[in-house]
Amino acid sequence: MKKTCIAMISVALLTTTAFADDKKEVERVKNSGTVMSEILNIPDDIPQDLLDKADCVVVLPSVLKFGIGGGYGRGVMTCRSGEKFKGPWGAPIMIELEGGNLGLQLGGQATDFVLLLMNSRSAEAVLSSKVKLGADAAAAAGPMGRDATTPTDAALRAEIFSYSRSRGLFAGVSLEGSTLRPDNDANKNLYGKEFPAKDIVQKGAVPVPPSAKQLLANLNKHSPINKSSN
Repeated sequence: MKKTCIAMISVALLTTTAFADDKKEVERVKNSGTVMSEILNIPDDIPQDLLDKADCVVVLPSVLKFGIGGGYGRGVMTCRSGEKFKGPWGAPIMIELEGGNLGLQLGGQATDFVLLLMNSRSAEAVLSSKVKLGADAAAAAGPMGRDATTPTDAALRAEIFSYSRSRGLFAGVSLEGSTLRPDNDANKNLYGKEFPAKDIVQKGAVPVPPSAKQLLANLNKHSPINKSSN
């Protein structure tokens, strides 16, 4: 009886600890879903053609600048499922953006960022390691408007398009010089076990967490099919 009680207490403590560990990650995933929902429902948002050709989307809510010479943000990245990124939007990984040019004012209002990864090369690079925007992957400020096109050579070559929203204004923004990487510790907290980012995204190693339902529902509603030729 004594051993049974000790076992029950141990399980309860482990459950409590796990919940405490993943609470901030759950909140981050939920906030990312709210940001994406709001952005997809404004008049001049991400062009439909770009969203339909994106393999992955990165959402970083409420990024702040904490010092001179750069900023830092955490959010999520969700990709179309499967090895070739052709399935429905799948379970997210936690992601970090840091350094370089985040377009932030020191001590200013929080800024939301959304990045579109336009091909499998950029997606797999981020899933594997740290990627420097503009160096390891061609990046450009995203064009605006549902029917917008990408006429410039730089935009046509871009592997990653980036947008920001601050003080109610949504616009394309250059993030060249910033780095993007998986947040492996946060992934472990969210899913309760360590999984490679590639396994989460491409191999369906984990089920979609409840906190990601809003994010994926909106993306699957607005862009259910990958229309990229890559």
